[in-house]
Amino acid sequence: MFLGTYAPRLDEKGRIILPAKFAEAIADGVVMTRGQERCLYVFAREEFERVAERIRAVPAANRDARNALRVFLAGAHDEVPDKQRRVTIPPVLRAYAGLDRDLAVLGVGDRIEIWDAAAWEANLATTEDAFADAEGEVVPGVL
Repeated sequence: MFLGTYAPRLDEKGRIILPAKFAEAIADGVVMTRGQERCLYVFAREEFERVAERIRAVPAANRDARNALRVFLAGAHDEVPDKQRRVTIPPVLRAYAGLDRDLAVLGVGDRIEIWDAAAWEANLATTEDAFADAEGEVVPGVL
């Protein structure tokens, strides 16, 4: 399970060092793709295959499912981290997420999210207040 928030920097070659805590889970490879809220989702290879299979199981007649599948899979990039846990973020994904030098890397359970640091701070300010002030369940049946 991926947990925590980290603040790595993107190097001049478009690479990022993923946190040491994630090393074992990502050793066999990762797949990164477009995420919601203009961040990147990074999955361990096996988890990505499970998620992609669930999306592919939705009937092709469903336009939203077709569009999600296109956005999710067409932008996907897979690679095996090097010995320093570096992975390259392709230019198209860096542009999608508006990534500059300072990043926020979040462990969110089954995936890692990569955000531009300023975008993450702005998102957190809004969502953290909404979470703290929520009345009743935020996630039905869970929280």
